Amino acid sequence: MALILGLVALAGHIALLLWGTRMVQTGIQRAFGPDLRSFLGRALSNRTKAFFAGIGVTAILQSSTATGLMASGFAAGGLVDLVPALAVMLGANVGTTLIVQVLSFNVAAASPALILIGVLMFRRTGNSRVHDLGRVMIGLGFMLLALHQLLDLMTQYEGSTALAYVLGAIAATPVLSMLLAAILTWAAHSSVAVVLLIMSLASKGLVDVDQAFALVLGANLGTAINPLIEGQSGTDLSVKRLPIGNMMTRIVGVIALIGFLEPVTRLSALVDSDSARAVANFHTAFNVVLAMVFMPLLRPYADLLTKLLPRKIDEADPTRPRYLDPAAKETPVVALGAAAREALRLVDVLSEMLAGAKAALSDTDRKALTRLRSLDNILDSLNAAVKTYLTSIDPDELGEADRRRLNEILLFSMNMEHAGDVLDQNLLPHLAKRLRRGLNFSKEGQLELARLFDRLQTNLRTTAALLMTQNESTARMLAEEKVIFRKAEREGTEAHFQRLRQGGIETVETSSLHLDLLRDLKQINSHLVAAAAYPVLEERGELLQSRTPGPAPQAAATVHD
Repeated sequence: MALILGLVALAGHIALLLWGTRMVQTGIQRAFGPDLRSFLGRALSNRTKAFFAGIGVTAILQSSTATGLMASGFAAGGLVDLVPALAVMLGANVGTTLIVQVLSFNVAAASPALILIGVLMFRRTGNSRVHDLGRVMIGLGFMLLALHQLLDLMTQYEGSTALAYVLGAIAATPVLSMLLAAILTWAAHSSVAVVLLIMSLASKGLVDVDQAFALVLGANLGTAINPLIEGQSGTDLSVKRLPIGNMMTRIVGVIALIGFLEPVTRLSALVDSDSARAVANFHTAFNVVLAMVFMPLLRPYADLLTKLLPRKIDEADPTRPRYLDPAAKETPVVALGAAAREALRLVDVLSEMLAGAKAALSDTDRKALTRLRSLDNILDSLNAAVKTYLTSIDPDELGEADRRRLNEILLFSMNMEHAGDVLDQNLLPHLAKRLRRGLNFSKEGQLELARLFDRLQTNLRTTAALLMTQNESTARMLAEEKVIFRKAEREGTEAHFQRLRQGGIETVETSSLHLDLLRDLKQINSHLVAAAAYPVLEERGELLQSRTPGPAPQAAATVHD
């Protein structure tokens, strides 16, 4: 019974340590996640800045996995070179050791104060950042409390024959120790928690220092597994270059060191005789030395990864651009024609979304709505490809007419993507709400909405034609469609109020939903008008100053951010 209670206590303390670590990570991500991602994206201009950015972001997040997933997203999307992305991972592996260094000192007495401060901050729900930072403080307090309780529990088992036998059997094979630690780190999603556990075992003499070092090597290996598994999926292994490259650096380091643990142990004893501190120092030194070895070799290493993991081109992938030929950028007029042709693919996707949404006015197929929402990812990918392509054209090669045409295509592509966002984030959820509540529109209401969907399809075709023809009368006709949609929304609002006066819960619910859809349709139409009609009318001097578009600066900023 004592053994069972001891195992339950041990599992509970480890669970508290893991939960505290997770609270710190999620609290920081919620408070500063977008800012950290933007900071990391800006730092990926060269390997040195990327390395130190990886250290800083991971030291704050306490998760090399989170940093790795961010960097993998940038690298897989082709937004950054593989060399600085690999440098970020080397920095991330160093950054994750910093909290271990701090907690290797006796700071357990701060646990109650941290939890108290964290609870007070967490209750400040009016300020979301203070609320999230309160979560961080509570998590740190839990980590310190769990470490203190682990040390107390380990003290009770210092003389346990059974535990000594089990640990001795593991210690006899360093590779087994390493694999066990790797599996535990992968399962726990936290090398910090696992290394802290190893420090607790070493400080009480339950494992020898050289065995603790083998366990630390395993933890460093296990932490590279999660970005590899949790990153982008698919058959194209080129998107896995960064996590695979990170894993290979870990493997090289582990293989190089696994046979020299005894001399390393003797050397560490000269630096610090405290076992827990020795584990923390070894963890940091391993990652620092590995970074020093690989930083000068990143360019040939990246070239090797690129050669071994070539990009697989899936011709059937709808998110892949088809007409953006890099060689055409040497001739701007050809490149602009290719970009316009690619931008028209957004029209086809948006048209499919509108047709599906119209069918959902009466259909009951929820899976169809899910498929429609997935089409927005195609719009996002194609829009990003068009923007990246156009903003990479040398501006010195562009004449005044070419620059104006480039801006028109950028504005068109962006507004098509924005219209898709309205569909994905507003209109389709409203239709899903109709299905969840089992509501049906009246015949008159459904007919009115269907007519507006048809009108949108017509306007979408007109928008596509305007991108190519720049016809002034067509642009004026499309701009006047805003009046029609405003009138439809106003009449729908009046009808909604009329239904409210007449009573009837079901009628009120469907009329409210009807009103939401009218508002969404009007917003989509506004994006269509802004996409093609406004640039033509602006050039002819027929557009009010308040409606003058200015796409180029925003588009360029979007690409580089």
